[in-house]
Amino acid sequence: MNTAKRLRHSPVGGYARGEETRHRIIEAAVELFGEHGFEGASTREIAARAGVNAPALQYYFENKEGVYRACVEALADDALKTFGPAIEHAQQVVRENADTATLIDAYLRIQDVMADRTFEKANKPGRRMFFAREQAGYEPESATQILACKIREPLNDASAALLARITGRAANDPLTLIRSFSLHGQLVIFHVAHRSTLSMLGWKNIDAEKAEQLKSAVRDQTRTLLEHWSRERDEALAAAATPTIPAASKARSRKRS
Repeated sequence: MNTAKRLRHSPVGGYARGEETRHRIIEAAVELFGEHGFEGASTREIAARAGVNAPALQYYFENKEGVYRACVEALADDALKTFGPAIEHAQQVVRENADTATLIDAYLRIQDVMADRTFEKANKPGRRMFFAREQAGYEPESATQILACKIREPLNDASAALLARITGRAANDPLTLIRSFSLHGQLVIFHVAHRSTLSMLGWKNIDAEKAEQLKSAVRDQTRTLLEHWSRERDEALAAAATPTIPAASKARSRKRS
């Protein structure tokens, strides 16, 4: 897949206008790729929705693959701005060997950011479908590679590192990863099964009040599980530290008594 062309600079304000045009094309393309998929969306439709002529789209991106890659890069960069501080905080508390309460709070902070992004996309059908198609494997594989490198791997690594400290298991232990995926899955369901979840709840959309209700419920469930797993860790450590009396010694002790 070709990399999108670098925007040319103009000595008299052309760069700013060019960036605005480029952004408008990307926004239109995200909507159309979401609605029709990569194969179904045409460059002519994208240009028309963005309010530019077809040659302008070719000027900035060369071809449809260039437009699609620019969309993925823009969405990944936007997500990183949101997730970046929570990921950095998670990495910091792990490095500092923070106490369990701080580790749990850091995990919940990541989940709160995930919730905000999930419910934001839920109210933007084009973006939601763009990601849904990519996750389903229907779109160019390079999109998954870009998103994995820029946001998914750092996010999953930070979550697993926190969970490893909370539970006492290794970060790459399959159970650690399964637990982390399942905790985040509480939010993903509202993204991938948007229509059915709203229907079952009797909601038309997820406004600010409903989003907070969902976040609060997921936060409470996650905290309960994390605290339970941390107690299991402590119990296992305590059991390992308790000296065991050999069976022969126990038998001699009973005879003497």
